[in-house]
Amino acid sequence: MKDLNKVVDVRKLKDRRLFTDENISRLFGHEAADDEELSRLREYYVKNILYQKLTADLKLRLLVGHKGIGKSAMFKIASYEDEKRDVLSVFIRPDDISELKKEGNDFLESIRIWKEGLNAIICKKILNNLGFVNDKEASFSDQIKKYGSRILDFISDTIKYDKVCLDPTKDKIRSSYLKDRKINVYVDDLDRGWQGRKEDINMVSALMNAVRDVSNENATIHFKLALRSDVYYLFRTSDESTDKVGGSVIWLTWTNHEILALLVKRIETFFGRAADENELFKMHQRDLAKYLDPIMEPKFKGSGHWENAPIHRVLMSLIRKRPRDLVKLCTLAAQNAFVHDAKLIATDDWEYCFPSYSNDRLLDTEIEYKSELPQIRRLMLGMKPSVKKQKAHDSYSFSTEQLLAKISSICEKGAFTFANGKEADPQELAHFLYKINFITARRKNHDGEIVRKYFEEHNYLMQGYVDFGFSWEVHPAYRWALQPDDPKNIYQRLEILDFAN
Repeated sequence: MKDLNKVVDVRKLKDRRLFTDENISRLFGHEAADDEELSRLREYYVKNILYQKLTADLKLRLLVGHKGIGKSAMFKIASYEDEKRDVLSVFIRPDDISELKKEGNDFLESIRIWKEGLNAIICKKILNNLGFVNDKEASFSDQIKKYGSRILDFISDTIKYDKVCLDPTKDKIRSSYLKDRKINVYVDDLDRGWQGRKEDINMVSALMNAVRDVSNENATIHFKLALRSDVYYLFRTSDESTDKVGGSVIWLTWTNHEILALLVKRIETFFGRAADENELFKMHQRDLAKYLDPIMEPKFKGSGHWENAPIHRVLMSLIRKRPRDLVKLCTLAAQNAFVHDAKLIATDDWEYCFPSYSNDRLLDTEIEYKSELPQIRRLMLGMKPSVKKQKAHDSYSFSTEQLLAKISSICEKGAFTFANGKEADPQELAHFLYKINFITARRKNHDGEIVRKYFEEHNYLMQGYVDFGFSWEVHPAYRWALQPDDPKNIYQRLEILDFAN
């Protein structure tokens, strides 16, 4: 493999601790892409096939996924590659549009406000980025209004005739724009402050309509928006116009094999070795797992089903197919390894961090989805097995009938009401738990291997009128949070994945 231009000096690493906070951050990456240095993100970023869908030359791309799935990272890389191809790109974040989120307007008025606001923001950001700074804000806004909806013409006329001395890079981008007039607009973190209220849903609906209007009136302005899955779900089920954007939706998902390859690429690039994700994707998982050896023991020396299990199978069993889960899990274990000056992450380090990791996942899920179901925490904690059930081999597994009975018993202690005011029945709550990845569908293949399916992969499995032969289980990531009094029991009962599917 080729060495990278910027490499870690391995000789120096041997003279000091590997798992310092600085090294852990560079090794596994930040939990949030916004906090990651672009140079490091470019080194380790893994593009799956969905990246090609996002960067397709189409008017609208709506990237939907859970928190921690990698939406912001994908936007950050795509925007960087725009710049390398001399394509103008604009990032719009919550602070830029805070003034546009005014409540009390009728829907058509809200669309008009969003449309005018987007036009102004796009123009200002592009001209500022290119060096065409206008100190007279009022005058600037008036100039845009003279062009009506034709903001491409406004930008072209401004950068064509305004005699500003640009650096070579910006001048090249300007020349490219004047040739094809293409702009990519990235709108990220729209869900910040989301509460699931009718006003919030109307805001997203008005924005979507405004985006479609702007791109239809300016054919070479392409919008790429990111939405959390719960936000999109409420928007989709509350607005009849969503059929107009349905074909633009990209559900951001990862296979466990891709996430394992992602971890390998981060390790390899940390040590200064180049790694091609396409080659990694083709490798067998036992071969991929060998790349973990420089930083962690290859076997989990635990008990029960976990005894001598390959460490990559343990990790893949505990994450919810989200890269951020893996970053969090590895970071916590590495921090504990640092405490006792270890050269490798060992079983004791993993066991130490599992309770903290599990509690964090429970809290993250509550924060992410309480806008849809305010009593979500009571529902999740209610899924803890009874004392009698804890002794059973399958204490966290249920048939559909058993799952509905379990949820019914939780409802007896108090009803659950969705944010829209509708009281939830057990079937709807079961569907909700499946949708948020708290429970997964599960069955054993003919050869005895366990297969787990997530809502994003098969969202029809939790249909009350069809039985697809799957049972259900609480995702392993939540087990320590639900059973803090007897963690050893988890190792005896929990069967890990036979393969990282």
